[in-house]
Amino acid sequence: MLRIFITGGTFDKTYNYISGELTFFETHVNGMLKRGRCSLDIEVETLMMKDSLQMTDDDRQLIAEACNRVSENRMVITHGTDTMVQTAAYLSKQVRNKTVILTGAMIPYTFGTSSDGFFNMGAALAFAQTLNPGIYVAMNGRYFDWNNVRKNYTTGYFETINSLS
Repeated sequence: MLRIFITGGTFDKTYNYISGELTFFETHVNGMLKRGRCSLDIEVETLMMKDSLQMTDDDRQLIAEACNRVSENRMVITHGTDTMVQTAAYLSKQVRNKTVILTGAMIPYTFGTSSDGFFNMGAALAFAQTLNPGIYVAMNGRYFDWNNVRKNYTTGYFETINSLS
């Protein structure tokens, strides 16, 4: 069994036609799993709905405690891309013997085919099933060790910091 923790981020933002802002109403993950015909045994739990730029270490502690509290050893965390690596580093000090994959989206899922959220969720679920225990970031069809990844604000892609080539 897998556990998905929802924390917010662009992944779950929706365009508010009244205010013209991106905001949170509810998670889209259950609908994504249904749309993707996912047959995995998954428990989905919403921890918070926050923009990652508003996330604090208290929020990160809540995420760590949730990871340690559940019986599942394999989990995916939806998270905003701006501080995803910071949260992964925090979890690396708090969570042991579990496979934790953080993923998100550069474009909200509700924006349809232009969103990378659906693809990133599918990849994260596959990585959660196959990687050894550790903390990882899954974006753009790749996975990265928590301590060797950054978001490239010029290209909009996640990349390794130090290549082993």
